[in-house]
Amino acid sequence: MASIPVEPQSEARPDARAQLAGLIFAVVLVDAEGCIAEVNHAAEDLLGTSAVRLVGTRLTDRIGPLDPRVEARLLAGDEALVARDQAIRSGAQEVRVNITASPLGGYPGWRVVTLSQIGHDEAAGPAGGEAMLGAPAVLAHEIKNPLAAIRGAGQLVARKLPHADKKLARMITDEVDRIARLIDRMQQLGSTRTGPVEACNPHEAIRAAVATMRAAGSALGEVEIREEFDPSLPPVLANRDALEQVLINLVSNARDAALGPGGPGAGGGVVTVQTRFVSGLAFSAIRNGRAVPLPIEITVSDNGRGIDPALRDHVFEPFVSSKPSGQGLGLSLVRKLVRDMNGNVSHDRDARAGLTHFRLHLPQAPDEV
Repeated sequence: MASIPVEPQSEARPDARAQLAGLIFAVVLVDAEGCIAEVNHAAEDLLGTSAVRLVGTRLTDRIGPLDPRVEARLLAGDEALVARDQAIRSGAQEVRVNITASPLGGYPGWRVVTLSQIGHDEAAGPAGGEAMLGAPAVLAHEIKNPLAAIRGAGQLVARKLPHADKKLARMITDEVDRIARLIDRMQQLGSTRTGPVEACNPHEAIRAAVATMRAAGSALGEVEIREEFDPSLPPVLANRDALEQVLINLVSNARDAALGPGGPGAGGGVVTVQTRFVSGLAFSAIRNGRAVPLPIEITVSDNGRGIDPALRDHVFEPFVSSKPSGQGLGLSLVRKLVRDMNGNVSHDRDARAGLTHFRLHLPQAPDEV
């Protein structure tokens, strides 16, 4: 049996099957024996295989092993279930999802199971962190004016101080510069302006981002950078400068994770950048009331210890950071820039392989006429 088909409808209102097929989270119909009867496109993508291979197999065999309490409730066909932040198997990887199971009245043992992946950037919504930064962004210009005056005064004082005291003046200018950089990033987060998008080669953007980091003296030499590129990947529809900035932030974070406490450290750290083409409405975003397919996937992975579970659901929020000196704006900026390009960003942890993945899903550039 194939996945739920989407057939053209003559009526203005789409039928139930079309609605299920268009959902961006996985929906699985399970029979009284616990076997998969039907799936939508999102379930195929989340579970990493086609409907033909899924139908007829036991759901718990496909996604387990599960928490024993969750599995027992899931196998009880006439009981509802809501389970949050559960680890399931997705092909060879582990992802974290929220699970619901809804019994179908009049059909004993049958239920509809939904699997909603955690870490998706859409969870924050437009009223989340970006809106919260609107007011600071408005004040940024007024804050930077006195900062410029303080910096100028510090430079003037430095000329008149004895050599032994000049380091105090340099501290003033260095701290002013640090605050100014922080305000610049806040301005970027609060901005509603979006740059133009055009067709660009994602592999060129990745290599340019890595080259920029090397030129800036980044400690990339202490980690191995692996490229797993799909050479047949079509151009992506994106803002080239914004895409490079996103990749710089993600590769930089991956490097820090691989070198940080609990990771393999210098000589054993590995950062992998992978590209591939994916299909299906699971990889889509709702923009201006319509679904935008996002078949271009760029994944930045590291073999560090992973994100603190307490922060896992908040990493894209502003001022959230696991770094002792982190400001918590890097991933918020990543989310904003990706959203401006009509894309999505998410993360997951493969505990078995010891890898953390940050995934970008972006639209494909239209074919030239």
